[in-house]
Amino acid sequence: MRFSHHAAGTVLLHKGQNVSGAYFVSRGRLRVYAIGENGVEATLYVIDPGETCVFALNSLFNDLRYPAWVQAEADTVVGCVPGPLFRRLFEREPAIRDIAVRGLSTVVFRLMEEAESACTQRLEQRLASLLLTRANAAGAVRMTQQQMAQHLGTTREVVARLLRVFVRHGWIETGRGRSVVRDAEALAGGVDADPRRGGGLRSG
Repeated sequence: MRFSHHAAGTVLLHKGQNVSGAYFVSRGRLRVYAIGENGVEATLYVIDPGETCVFALNSLFNDLRYPAWVQAEADTVVGCVPGPLFRRLFEREPAIRDIAVRGLSTVVFRLMEEAESACTQRLEQRLASLLLTRANAAGAVRMTQQQMAQHLGTTREVVARLLRVFVRHGWIETGRGRSVVRDAEALAGGVDADPRRGGGLRSG
């Protein structure tokens, strides 16, 4: 396996690019995303340490070009098993097949979650969920407003407006390149789940 280091923000794969092998994240995180006709990015799924890129496997086994873009969300180390070698290992090693199947099931589940979220939740709910999911033990979320917007498939200006509302309620604090969740319970319950009751953020 060959390893390569990629700084945060580096685009590793572009849509339409040939795939040279199977990719595994050793450290850091990769973001797989699409770009709409309006130029707005939307995250499809992320690849965490120990996980593989399922889109790359699909391209590898079906001789297809890569269908999306891949970017390093943080400083990331990626391992690559050359295509011919991975094909042989897949045929001979049950452990390799298990990795591929688990990777596929994980991505399918995440894509279903994202699709359900996009269809049933308003943007403020999705943003609150993103903050709560990405917060570390201290409540810190190391994402810029632009990164949040790209993940949610919206613009930075919209995210900035919603974050200001969250700050005004005392749920979070914001700083350069990060946000801090100060009241997770209030943030989680602070957006009305039923738009028929008025929708939007509660005035609290």
